[in-house]
Amino acid sequence: MSNSSKILQKRWLDDPRVTEDTRYWKPKSEVWARLSVASFVLAFMVSLFVPNAESVKPIPYQTVLALIIVILVALYIFGLHSLESRKQFYHKAQFIFAGGVTLTLWDLLTSKTGALPIPYFPSMADIFFVMFDDRKLLLRSTLYSMRLFFTGLVTGTIAGLGTGVLIGWLRQWDYWLAPIIRVTGIIPAVAWLPVAFLILPTSFATGVFLIFISSWFPVSSMMAGGIIGTPKSFYEVGRTLGASKKFLLWKIAIPNALPSMFTGIMTATAFSFTTLIVSEMVGAKAGLGFYINWAKGWGAYSKVYAALIIIAVEFSLILAGLGSIKNYALRWQKGLLK
Repeated sequence: MSNSSKILQKRWLDDPRVTEDTRYWKPKSEVWARLSVASFVLAFMVSLFVPNAESVKPIPYQTVLALIIVILVALYIFGLHSLESRKQFYHKAQFIFAGGVTLTLWDLLTSKTGALPIPYFPSMADIFFVMFDDRKLLLRSTLYSMRLFFTGLVTGTIAGLGTGVLIGWLRQWDYWLAPIIRVTGIIPAVAWLPVAFLILPTSFATGVFLIFISSWFPVSSMMAGGIIGTPKSFYEVGRTLGASKKFLLWKIAIPNALPSMFTGIMTATAFSFTTLIVSEMVGAKAGLGFYINWAKGWGAYSKVYAALIIIAVEFSLILAGLGSIKNYALRWQKGLLK
């Protein structure tokens, strides 16, 4: 390590902003940061140099590993000159290390030794080759699933927000709607599948309806709870200053309910994603759920795993996007809450 790097490292370890930032796990862990990169280098070397016991086409998998290594090295170097970036990278270093080790072990137990039974445990090389080979079909399936998912989620969220505001703000709406939500909320959305098939004309409409149900309940209940939980002292101060009912709702009640609202939306996203896959596996003629069901019928488990990886990545990206929106909308809370 050069003298300039050592100076940067000492400043990093002595910086109180790193020690006092409780948002991050082990933000000074230099060892784990290096091990995270090393774990993926190990996975790449095992894939490249250890002989295969099975016939595989490893180029797509090795390309992905090489790309991940380049990204990790770039993040590590960039973090040397950016305090926030370094904290974020170090925060995730142990998880990244575990991912690299898992890939290495999976490779050794499948394509390298054949210890895990085929076809139920395909190698990562097979899975990534399927992603490359079926890329057009997987892309179409992904686009169909995302269209179905966002149509149901957006409509369910909008309806849930409206319902939540009505229940939390107006007693008559609470009287009529709250019991309905409590009853429908405990019924899994997929239980409505036979009814939906009976009354709706297409599988797409059925999927939208089921996702709508999955998202409507958590969003409406959390939004109503946030409004009901607004401290009465806030309203009393507003009335003292001459605030109207409209002002109390839009400037006090709804802003106070925003944390609960985002919790409801995140919960709705998880429920909706599960409902999406189940609905596509049962009645749809396209989408990732249909693709999984079709591949399972042919015993092509490498295709099943490929679709599962795509689903996991999509769900992670959607949650990350929602988290960014939440952090921006609730930026006023920074420094007030731990």
